[in-house]
Amino acid sequence: MFATGQTVGVAASGGADSAALLHILAELAPRWKLKLRVLHLNHMLRGEESREDARFVADLAARLGLPVDIREEDVAALAQRSGDNLEQAARRARYGFFASLASSGAVHKVALGHTRSDQAETVLFRLLRGAGTTGLTGIWPVTGDGIVRPLLGLWRREATDFLVSRGLSWREDASNADPRFARNRIRHELLPRLRSEWNPSLDEALANLAELAQAEETYWNRETDRLAGRLLTVKKPAVLLRADRLAGLPEAAGRRLVRRAVALAKGDLRRLGFQHVERVLELARSRFGEGRADLPGLSVVRSFEWLRFGPPQAAPVGYRLPVAAPGVAPIPGSETAIVLELQDKTAGGEEGEEGYNIRRGSVLDVGRIAGTLELRSVRPGDRFWPAGRSGPVKVKDLFHQSRIPSWERPGWPMIVSGGTIVWMRQFGVAEGWAPHEASERVVRLRESDGGEAESKARTKTSD
Repeated sequence: MFATGQTVGVAASGGADSAALLHILAELAPRWKLKLRVLHLNHMLRGEESREDARFVADLAARLGLPVDIREEDVAALAQRSGDNLEQAARRARYGFFASLASSGAVHKVALGHTRSDQAETVLFRLLRGAGTTGLTGIWPVTGDGIVRPLLGLWRREATDFLVSRGLSWREDASNADPRFARNRIRHELLPRLRSEWNPSLDEALANLAELAQAEETYWNRETDRLAGRLLTVKKPAVLLRADRLAGLPEAAGRRLVRRAVALAKGDLRRLGFQHVERVLELARSRFGEGRADLPGLSVVRSFEWLRFGPPQAAPVGYRLPVAAPGVAPIPGSETAIVLELQDKTAGGEEGEEGYNIRRGSVLDVGRIAGTLELRSVRPGDRFWPAGRSGPVKVKDLFHQSRIPSWERPGWPMIVSGGTIVWMRQFGVAEGWAPHEASERVVRLRESDGGEAESKARTKTSD
């Protein structure tokens, strides 16, 4: 949880759990040379009582000789603005407070006073809301954003007994008994009834379930990392996944890979439900090579063998740009560029690997070029005559025959000379435009990543 010499923010509400945490850490801090800083957020929900909590925490910090950060947040107003309930808004405010201190470097970690009793309540709460196995992990002792929970192995009564045994004080929050809050109803009504009627050791069973689920989640996270590295392709703002690869996975792995793809494309998993994941799996298993699943804040589109996880695509915006050889032409809306290299016939020989080679399919005869070359996107009705074909064909038919996904087509690059498409990505040079024995100079066309294109552009400028 801690590294020697770190600054640890201790979240203190004034209640028994956080008071016990603060006293325990104050006693243990010298062992690891920890520097403690007391953190308190006044939610402004209980008027003078809330202010009394803040004063209690400030006095406690002073007695322990620790610095204290106290912030006020009108949680009721925050809930009204965001549409969250009070519990959600309060949690958002607290974690925003902690994150701001961590990002500023004021603290390395933030310690919270959650106990094993909170774990049991959290698991039951999530179970009632229909959580899956990930949700049943409950509260984690250590998180990636610097939150740690040193008391998670203790029951709430043990934290209180610690304070009583040492004659230490704390404050009781009257809102902890307010039945308007779901967690209070679970703590004071549902759990006692379930203990008496079903299982006296229910709290232990729920907390154990969280530990089992966390171990499972840790394993599956590693496995999902492996699958994601092999099967997911990130092409911002989207993530691509082959439908057949997803359909061929065991259901447990497939569901988790879908969730990972959504998280990468959207940035979070908020409001993603079981039915959304199942709809994506159905799309992957479908015999038809097209379809769409609308998820919260995201669309999943199937085209041939591919699934695209990303924001709904806006109406395509075409482009048309003059290009020159030699030169570099960035493809609008893409991270790649078309590189045009002017080359003499004698440079490398007709069959040399570094020379021009008719069979490579991306070399133009300079003698055929009339006027300015253009780089442009596909237009409705475009026709192209690929070298070796008997005649021109509709570009949309080429796309279909070659199983080009629908989202790739609008920005598909082509080179035009005098109104004729003379080269297209993947389909090469047009019939009659390849170099021949009498050709003196050629233009080699290839697609490169942005880094290489940028470097070539700088070199050209300096030359």
